[in-house]
Amino acid sequence: MPPAHNVQGLDDTGGPQAWFQSLPVVTRYWFGAALMTTCAANFGMISPMKLVYIWDNVWNDFEIWRFLTPFLFIGSFSFPTLITLYMLQSYSQRYEMEPYNTGAGGGTADYVFALMFGIVMIFVTYPFATALIPLPPLFARTLMFFVLYTWSKRHPTAQTAIWGVQFKAIYLPFATLGLEIMMGHLYSDILHGIAVGHLYYFLVDVVPLVYGKDVLHTPQFLIDKLGVGAYVAPTPAVNAGGRMGGIGNNTWQAPGRVNPPTNPAGPARGYNWGSGGQRLGS
Repeated sequence: MPPAHNVQGLDDTGGPQAWFQSLPVVTRYWFGAALMTTCAANFGMISPMKLVYIWDNVWNDFEIWRFLTPFLFIGSFSFPTLITLYMLQSYSQRYEMEPYNTGAGGGTADYVFALMFGIVMIFVTYPFATALIPLPPLFARTLMFFVLYTWSKRHPTAQTAIWGVQFKAIYLPFATLGLEIMMGHLYSDILHGIAVGHLYYFLVDVVPLVYGKDVLHTPQFLIDKLGVGAYVAPTPAVNAGGRMGGIGNNTWQAPGRVNPPTNPAGPARGYNWGSGGQRLGS
């Protein structure tokens, strides 16, 4: 008798675990941690007030986890929270999987450096920004729009869409901002993320071209640790029956990695702007 087959083919594809493991390493951990933290707060497993950024609690009570949790807790269960999770995974993955070693312009090492810059500058500018506009003490959307803005500047002509309306990627952050304003949602954190993203873009892209100075460059220790080049997802092992295991039964032949270029000691600057894009709400 021939072996029974899963109608949906989940055993053949590896299911949700295979999809999650295929994400680039930084995107995988950020998205997974954001999903778990947001769910834990909404299900009452932890108080949301323990997750937000409150400087007095950090300074007086040494609650140093508040330097991390504001980038993981997105908010209460709502449609904007769902969209934020989707965009976080989508554009974080697109940025991290770019194969260009440009000194903070693509690949896992560059992406880690970009996020480090974004996180530090969000904290540095937060007190000044709150003097101009009211900002929530949560930074997940701020950092996500930092990534989205930077991605849109690297792919300005890529076609994107929101609810069927198509436009170039360069307009995506502002189209999303306008939509949030029209729907009456909070938008000040989006402005904050765009501002920090523009500062990063100016220092990494504009200053070297216009002024001939390399202000920001991925530290060598990150390149030594994480490599350069295109990210390669882990490969699921095939069991004796010729099929990949399901959830809880997958083993991985190798972790995700980045392949070094032909000359790792001399990466060239400059960007391959590429094409592509991502439709939102389609």
